[in-house]
Amino acid sequence: MSKKPQYRLKDIAFELGLSTSTVSRALSDHPHVSEDTKERVKEAVNKAGYQLNAMASSLRKSKSNIIGLIVPRISMYFQSSVITAIQNVLQKRDYNLMIFQSNESPALEKQLVNVLLALRVEGLIVSSTLYTEDFSHFDAFAKANVPLVFYDRVPKGYSAHKIQGEDYQGAYKTTLHLLEKGCRRIAHISGPLSCSLYRERLAGYQDALKKFNVPFDESIVSFQELTYENAYRTCESLFAALPYPDAVFTCNDTTAIAVLDYANTIKLRIPQDFRLAGYSNDPRVQIIRPSITSVEQFPYEMGEQAAALIMDLIHQKIEPGRSFISLTSPVELIVRESTK
Repeated sequence: MSKKPQYRLKDIAFELGLSTSTVSRALSDHPHVSEDTKERVKEAVNKAGYQLNAMASSLRKSKSNIIGLIVPRISMYFQSSVITAIQNVLQKRDYNLMIFQSNESPALEKQLVNVLLALRVEGLIVSSTLYTEDFSHFDAFAKANVPLVFYDRVPKGYSAHKIQGEDYQGAYKTTLHLLEKGCRRIAHISGPLSCSLYRERLAGYQDALKKFNVPFDESIVSFQELTYENAYRTCESLFAALPYPDAVFTCNDTTAIAVLDYANTIKLRIPQDFRLAGYSNDPRVQIIRPSITSVEQFPYEMGEQAAALIMDLIHQKIEPGRSFISLTSPVELIVRESTK
C-alpha cells in the first residue's frame, strides 16, 4: 500500500500564493498578519488536514506552552477536582497540561521529574507521594529556572512555592465536634506520617483531645495507606474487643465508607452506637445512608490557586527577589447524619 504524500507548509503557501513565513505566522496568530489572511490559511489547513507540529514549533521558539503536573493518583476525588480546575485555568491562557501519576512511588516521581524537564515544560505543579522525604530531585527545576509549585502534599524544610490546606484546623474542628457530642473514645485512622498533611491532622486531633482533657490512646490510632481494604482490616482489629470506640475519625472518605460498611456487617448503628467522620467531602458521602460528616477541602479552588500561581511565575508577575510564596486553602466541617 503506497504511503500518502505529506502535505507540507510550503504546499499550503504555494496554493495560496503566500510565502512560507507568512503561513507560519498566520498559524501562530501573529498580530502582523491580517485576519483575512489568517482565515484563508486556516481554511486551507483544515481542507488539507495539515497539523502543526506543536513540539517542533516549541523547540524553535524555546516556548512549549505546556505545564507539567504530577499527582499521586488521578482516580482520587480530590486530585481529579484539582486537575479539572488547573486545566480550565490553563486553557484560558492558551496553555496545555501534561499529567503524570506517581502511584505513590518516590522512585517513579523522580523519573517523571526528569522526563518533564527533558520535555521543556514551562512550569511544574506537584502533589508529592506519601513517602517522599528527599525532595532534592526537584532541584533541577530551580537550576533550570523553571517555576515549581507544590500543593496539598507539600514538603517541609524544602524551599519552594506551596499551597496547602488547613489540615491542622480540619482535624481539630472535626475532633472537637465529636467531643462536643459527648464522644470520649475517638479512634483515628490516618495516613503515613512520612506525609506532612497527616502529621498536621494528627496534631489537630491530639490538641482537641487535650482541650477536653481526654488522654491520647495509641491503641485506637492507626497509620496506613487510606484504601478501602486497609480500612476494613483496621476495623476488624478496632472492634475486636470491648470497649468499642464511641467515634471514628478517618483522614479520607474512602476509609469512612469502609468503616460504615464494617459497622453494617457487625450490626452496629451509626450514629446511635458510634459516630463517624471523614475527610475531603467526596460526593459519595452525601448520598449514602447515613450521610457522613466530612471536611470540605475546596479542591477546585486549590487547583485554581496553583494554576494562577504558576502562570504568575512564568510571566514574571511575582515581585523580583520575593521569597517563596506559601498560600493556605481553607477547610470547612460539613456536619451530616453520621454525627448528629
